[in-house]
Parts: sequence; C-alpha cells; structure tokens
Amino acid sequence: MRKLIFLFLALILSLSLTFAQTPKKIYTYATQEGFVDSHGALIYYMQVGQGTPLMIVHGGPGASHDYFLPYLLPLMRHNRLIFIDERGSGKSSKLEDPSQYTVAGMVEDIETVRQALGLGKISLLGHSFGGVLAQAYAFKYQHHLSHLILASTFASTKELNAALSKMKAEMPARDRERLDALEGAGLFGQGARWEHGRYSEEYAKLAWGTGYFPYLYQRHPDPTFDPADGNKSTAWDVYREMWGSHGEFIVDGNLTEVEYVDKLSQIKVPTLIVAGDHDESDPKMSEEMHAKIAGSKLVILPQSGHMTFVDQPDKFLSAVREFVARQ
Repeated sequence: MRKLIFLFLALILSLSLTFAQTPKKIYTYATQEGFVDSHGALIYYMQVGQGTPLMIVHGGPGASHDYFLPYLLPLMRHNRLIFIDERGSGKSSKLEDPSQYTVAGMVEDIETVRQALGLGKISLLGHSFGGVLAQAYAFKYQHHLSHLILASTFASTKELNAALSKMKAEMPARDRERLDALEGAGLFGQGARWEHGRYSEEYAKLAWGTGYFPYLYQRHPDPTFDPADGNKSTAWDVYREMWGSHGEFIVDGNLTEVEYVDKLSQIKVPTLIVAGDHDESDPKMSEEMHAKIAGSKLVILPQSGHMTFVDQPDKFLSAVREFVARQ
C-alpha cells in the first residue's frame, strides 16, 4: 500500500512539474498601416488582428479613427480590424475643393480600400456619421458585405435635426440664450485671425459641453473629455461642407441629402443596430431603422450615451463580436 501511495504522489508531483513548466501561449498582434490612393484622396488605414475582416468607419464628419482606441481593440482577437480615416480627416489627405467631401465620395473610398487590401466580403461598422456612410455603402455595395453594424447613427437628417433641437431646448435657459447670441453673430471669422476657421472656445464649451455631454456619456464619462478639444481635432473644411456652418444643433450642409428611411428596406444583409438609451442620436431613430430593415437585430444599451463603447464596453463588444461570428 505504501508503495502505491508513493507512486501516486510521485505521479502527482510529475504532472505538477509538467504543467508548471509548460509556458502559457502569449499572443501578439502586429499593426500595419498605409495609404490607399482613392479618387484623388490618399486614405489612411490601420489594420490589426486576425480573422474575418471588420472595417470600422468613424463619425464627425471630420473626426478620425482615434476615438475608437483603445475601446474597440479587443475585437482584434477574433477579427481583422481595418480602421480608416475618411477623406480630409485624420491622417488622410486634404482636397483643395471642399465640395468633394460627400457621402458618395467617401463610400467609394471605403470600396477602394476594400479592393486594395484584398478583403473580399467584409463586416462594416459605422458609428454616428460613419453609420450614414455604412448605410450608403450597403445601398450600393451590399454584395461585398457579410454583416452591417449601425452604431448610434441616423437615416434622416430631418429626424436628426429634430433630436438636436430637442437637446438644445433642454439646455439651461441662460446657456441657451448665450448660445443663440453666439450663433446669431456668426460662428466663424470671430476673434483673432488664427481663430477664424473654428468655433470660439466659449461656443465649443456651451455646445459640446453643456449641450452635448448628457447625450455623449452616462455610465462611464471619459475623465479626459474637454469640449474645447474638438477645436483641435476637427477637420473644419470637411465639417463645414457636410454638417454646415450655423452651429451644432442644425445640420444644413450637404448631409441634408441623407433621407434614407424609405430606402432601408433595400438592405438585405444581416444588420445589427446599436444605440445608447441616452444617445445623441435619439434611440427612436434606431428603433425605426430596425423596423425598416428586415431581420435586423436591435440593441439599446442602458446607461449609455452616444459613446456606447465607452459607457458599456463589455456589452458593446459582446454584441458586435457575437453578431459578426454568425454565418
């Protein structure tokens, strides 16, 4: 009996040493970046990860892919992520003629990047204004899509303007009156010469701070958020051409052409629609999109503003990861 016990203990010790000496596999993910020449614009891309391709399109207009980082990076464990900067924005090249900053032009940039990188069918995730581009891409190129993810976006500029007007109306009266006065005086060409092409710091803080903040974040406000930072990071030529020049609470640039509600039934690819329950893009718009796109899935994240992947990172990532894993 003692001999059996000794042999058993020796076996346990041997197995323990074997497992202790077996190193845990450590995964590394190399990034690749570059530019694709697309219809006169040099489009920056950065890709990382493994698996089927998931292209990610940012909002703004005139922002960059940077605000997705690091929040969406865990998706690289299951998908090859391709982030792009839209024409005129981020690291992508500028165009001398601002009229070339259009939804149609940016859709062609997405398609050119897809072709250049040899991606085949892609999942396409568009956030905010990027969701408008994702819808427009689906209308023209859905045969190149495996999945479509529309995050905190809109299908009608008229509906978005109604939501923005409501947000403005809910601002404290004193702040709203000051905002109106600044808009009435003209938001550009004010202050020192070097300030003429952007919002004044006062307006940025009122609009992007007091007005927007309750609809940007809920559960996990970004502690580094500074509404004045938008003055530095926004591609103003893109923004003014597409959004307009009359303030944050009215879209009157070329995005007024975005009236897609009656076209949404054309989308036949698997579609996930995500929004926050306190979203700047009123979740009622997401509910309408869900009703119009047959077979779509709708996820409204609780305690979440426009930045759903910041407020509810685990829920957002799980929803996207599980959706794109579906065949």
